[in-house]
Amino acid sequence: MTSLQPARAPRAPRRGPANRLPPERRIAEIIAAARALLAERGYENCVISDIAERAGVVEGTIYRYFENKRDLFIKVAESWFEELLGQQEDVAHVAGTQERLRRTIRRALSIIRHEPALTRFVLMELRPDPDYKNLRLYRLNRAFVSGVMQVLKEAHAKGEIDGALSLPLLRDMIFGAIEHQTWAFLREEGDFSVDETTDGITAVVFRGMQPVSVGAAGADDMAARMERMEAAIARIEAR
Repeated sequence: MTSLQPARAPRAPRRGPANRLPPERRIAEIIAAARALLAERGYENCVISDIAERAGVVEGTIYRYFENKRDLFIKVAESWFEELLGQQEDVAHVAGTQERLRRTIRRALSIIRHEPALTRFVLMELRPDPDYKNLRLYRLNRAFVSGVMQVLKEAHAKGEIDGALSLPLLRDMIFGAIEHQTWAFLREEGDFSVDETTDGITAVVFRGMQPVSVGAAGADDMAARMERMEAAIARIEAR
């Protein structure tokens, strides 16, 4: 009589390493680790080995997805801008051009306040690069600033902007003022108030862009307006 052999348990499927993740998730974790270290240390003091340790991977894994440290942080900045664009407030429902302008300016200042390290990296490390305009980040930045341009275009269509003024120039003046007022903060040499700076820039831009009257009265109006603008700028500079 043949003895019965116990049935063999089915072989368990072979598993990979416990920490193996899909590439998209692994890349996201590396970017998150790099962003956290950037906020803590600044770009110059971030090294790949520390980023790898924070992300729970070996250095070789980072180089599998990113060419070098600079490439990694460009992707960090791109991820940040995608996040900002996804959170962009639609100000079309807000009553009044001045208030729409104020909200748009305030958001830009609030972003700088909350993410100085990322802002510093984009402005000081990437923007001076001759290749900056070829980066995807440049296109994302243009999409971000388009919010201000939309407000200006709508105001122009309503006759609220002097027809002789260039809308791109107005946009550049707004962001130039934002950058100038936050530069000391970004260099860790000073501070700024989001609310006060918002109100100051909004007042200067909104008053300066309004149509000018024709004739002698118009000339007097322009002179008075210039005096008000100069006084407003002086108040901002004094803060």
